[in-house]
Amino acid sequence: MEDPPPASATRRTRERYEQLVREAKKLCASCPLFTDCLFSAVAEHDVTGFVAGTTAAQRRSMRNLLDVEVQADDFDQLAGARGTRRPVSHEEVLRLRTQYPNDSLESLAMRLGCSLSTVKRHLRRARRGQSPATKAPRVRPEVSAVLDAFDTVVDQPSPRSGSTRVA
Repeated sequence: MEDPPPASATRRTRERYEQLVREAKKLCASCPLFTDCLFSAVAEHDVTGFVAGTTAAQRRSMRNLLDVEVQADDFDQLAGARGTRRPVSHEEVLRLRTQYPNDSLESLAMRLGCSLSTVKRHLRRARRGQSPATKAPRVRPEVSAVLDAFDTVVDQPSPRSGSTRVA
């Protein structure tokens, strides 16, 4: 249910999809956890699939309206599995370069567990007097704002079909 069927799909397939969407929206609308689920899916976690009566595309539209940015959950990290590469901070690269001034850049990359190009990029920025831009933290939306965004995005008629509203 994540994506509607393509325009080339049979009429029966499109009608079945619309029926499933209506049923799912009806179930979500009657759930006592709907508001919490919607808020979490829009403002806290980037989840996939049909959640709180919304598709992933609808939740992206709601985040755009609310100026909310949510990172996808890193399930490998949550599970304790970590690859060989990891994000490193600018300050960490500069600290290690100062601590080990005679080490090669390859050696620093190995110490940091990152790529050589990452080390070079951070050192170039330091030479130019640039530091990575720090974004001002975005204000977390109120639940009422998320519900208003839901009404704006989800209650609009679909461009491919007739109006499909949450019951």
